[in-house]
Amino acid sequence: MLNGSNKNLRFTALKGRKAIMAILTVVLFAGVITYAVYEGTKKNVTLSADGEKQEFRTHAKTVGDLLSEQEIAVGKHDDLSPAKGAALEDGTSVEWVKARQVTINVDQESQKVWTTEKNLDGLLEQAGIELTEHDSVQPERGSELGGTDTVTIAKAYEVAMIDGGQESKIWTTSTTVADFLKDQGVKLGEHDRVEQELDAQVRPGSAVKVVRVEKVTDVVEEPMNFAVETKKDASLLKGSEKIVKNGQEGKVQRTYEIVKEDGKEVSRKMAAEKVTKQPVNKLVAVGTRTMVASAAPAKSNSTQPAGKIVQASNSASRGAAPSGGKEFYVSATAYTASCNGCSGITSTGINLKANPNAKVIAVDPSIIPLGSKVWVEGYGYAIAGDTGGAIKGHKIDLFVASKSQAQSYGRKKVKIKVLN
Repeated sequence: MLNGSNKNLRFTALKGRKAIMAILTVVLFAGVITYAVYEGTKKNVTLSADGEKQEFRTHAKTVGDLLSEQEIAVGKHDDLSPAKGAALEDGTSVEWVKARQVTINVDQESQKVWTTEKNLDGLLEQAGIELTEHDSVQPERGSELGGTDTVTIAKAYEVAMIDGGQESKIWTTSTTVADFLKDQGVKLGEHDRVEQELDAQVRPGSAVKVVRVEKVTDVVEEPMNFAVETKKDASLLKGSEKIVKNGQEGKVQRTYEIVKEDGKEVSRKMAAEKVTKQPVNKLVAVGTRTMVASAAPAKSNSTQPAGKIVQASNSASRGAAPSGGKEFYVSATAYTASCNGCSGITSTGINLKANPNAKVIAVDPSIIPLGSKVWVEGYGYAIAGDTGGAIKGHKIDLFVASKSQAQSYGRKKVKIKVLN
């Protein structure tokens, strides 16, 4: 009895397990079918987030649903394509670029820009900033922004560069004179100078001047003047001179230190001097003999002895011209011993006030030598014993006794003969 009951129990249990297995198999199959159906209805999409691309299978209906699914929050400056409300289709590609803030400094002004641009040129275009070829920008043009959050721009301006006297216009972004010279590759010599302070600010429209200074030595041979020595000579009439020995220039070698600025000499200083040829001094004899008045009347056919003053005589002495002598015409005037500024003593020492009848004429010694005996048409025999500031060239001044005679004489063209 017991054995039969056990068999029935085992059979019953076996049947139960089979039933359970059958049920589980049905359920599993249904699950597989359901999962297959579920997965089969998903869409294949590609999401590029900040350059990283991922592929998804999703039941999301819109781009916004997909982003929410991936817990991506899109900012108002971010780039998203397609837009959030766009429907997702199988094979849709979604691109999201997160915006970041970049500071752009232009000279002394600054602005902040939200951007999704990857390179500098795109950022500048977005910000509406135009650059010239002379402007300076960091990072360099055409470069990728990478992690850069600051862009610095220096706008170029025109500056006058005067170097060695040559002027040129240069576009620069330099801030100081020293920076400007360095940027332009300007080298300064030992003596060169810059007119501006090196730490001075460079301004638009300003000028930077470099003066090229050159120090040179110049050796030249120059003439050396001779001295004039004089000695008294009693054989010569007072006021006359005679060259005893001609002077000769010497030679001196001089060394000069010369400073030139921009090629032009600005200073010259003698550093050394050496006489290479001694000068020969000029010797001049100066007359000391004074004419002495003579009471003897002048003879019409002869000249007075040397040193004697010709005295006025009768009208015959003023008549026909004597033979011989050097003859020419002169412009003649008359004067007295009492004229304004007159001392009454001639340049040769004749006292006219003491000898009112003396026959003396003032001459230009380069035309008529002092002490010469002369004959003057209408005046007679006389001696060239005086000079005058206005008596130059072919002019003479006749001594007469009174002012009335001088005034009435006026100015005449007369013949004169130099007798000795």
